[in-house]
Amino acid sequence: MATAPSVYGKVVIVPFAPPGFTDIRPPGGADLVLTFRNVHNWLKAGTSDAVFAAMFAALKPGGTLGVVEHRARPGTSLQKMIDTGYMTEDYVIQCAQAAGFKLVSRSEINANPKDTTDHPNGVWSLPPGLAGGATDRQRFVDIGESDRMTLRFERPR
Repeated sequence: MATAPSVYGKVVIVPFAPPGFTDIRPPGGADLVLTFRNVHNWLKAGTSDAVFAAMFAALKPGGTLGVVEHRARPGTSLQKMIDTGYMTEDYVIQCAQAAGFKLVSRSEINANPKDTTDHPNGVWSLPPGLAGGATDRQRFVDIGESDRMTLRFERPR
């Protein structure tokens, strides 16, 4: 960012530690909020509603929320999502819509059809974590990183 201030000069990186600290911008002060592989943590911590509300509040009308998250098979239970780190698209969309966001688009740019999502240590079985250690290591390396949804939401104008 420092090498291209004309492009990135207005970027503000802020701390974010739900549930205690979710005030990420002055209300309506952000053009864009991005989150990568965090929704499963918020579900487990019981902070999903608060976090999506904070992101909505931070964005100006017409602002964009981008979400990349490990993708579970449709119909996966909440408990299994907590246990495995894989989230259904329906759950993520429901969280965003409950906060007031509108789903604008989806992309398969982070899809991985080799990921069956049924690993003994959940998403953490795969790289970069490889939670199983040497057990089936090469199999998980060959799968690669998790299958991920990529969703774009907008705060309505």
